[in-house]
Amino acid sequence: MRIGILQTGHLPEELAQKTGDYDVMYPAMLDGHGFEFVNFAVVDGQFPDGPDDADGWLITGSRHGAYEDHDWIAPLEALIRAIHARDLPLIGICFGHQIIAQALGGRVEKFAGGWTVGRTEYRQGDQAFALNAWHQDQVTRRPESAVLLGSSDTCENALLAYGDTIWTMQPHPEFDSDFIDGLIRTRGRGAVPDTILDVADAQLSLPNNNDDIAALMAAFFKKERA
Repeated sequence: MRIGILQTGHLPEELAQKTGDYDVMYPAMLDGHGFEFVNFAVVDGQFPDGPDDADGWLITGSRHGAYEDHDWIAPLEALIRAIHARDLPLIGICFGHQIIAQALGGRVEKFAGGWTVGRTEYRQGDQAFALNAWHQDQVTRRPESAVLLGSSDTCENALLAYGDTIWTMQPHPEFDSDFIDGLIRTRGRGAVPDTILDVADAQLSLPNNNDDIAALMAAFFKKERA
């Protein structure tokens, strides 16, 4: 199965030298499931010819806001709608979660409650899991077609689904604790309140459910659909 990565941002260079950029992190996270990956750096204007250039799609995180005026935002939204119309599987992570919601009629804004950084607990029905987050923007209004799957104390619309072909989440299952530590050092201080960063730093040693979510993502891509 060929998975197209729609790369909407670049990681800090000093961190990417160790982990690779998004085009490396996601294939590493989904390694062992038999996928072939092709990357399109849409943030740099590199787009596929259309939705059929891959069997499934994944939209990455980004430092940009979905509501910002960049020349690649509108064509990305058009591509999202085309993928949706073709009923191809699509996963959105953080910015990807937000831009899919915006493209399908929702709203994305800076959250009045501020930043969410580091290990965060999410609820999905009677289940709970922990993942790393790094965001101030949120989906503040769901599209009419979206179904709410999960929330946290600071993010109501944390996990959304659109039928059985689109699945999105606000946190970053590709970010481990070492990477969050690096973000705190390279992007956090001076941008995020120290009180939030200090809490995140204190929780770096706690476990998360990255591997479980990676398995769910792989199963979502491989799911048989009518």
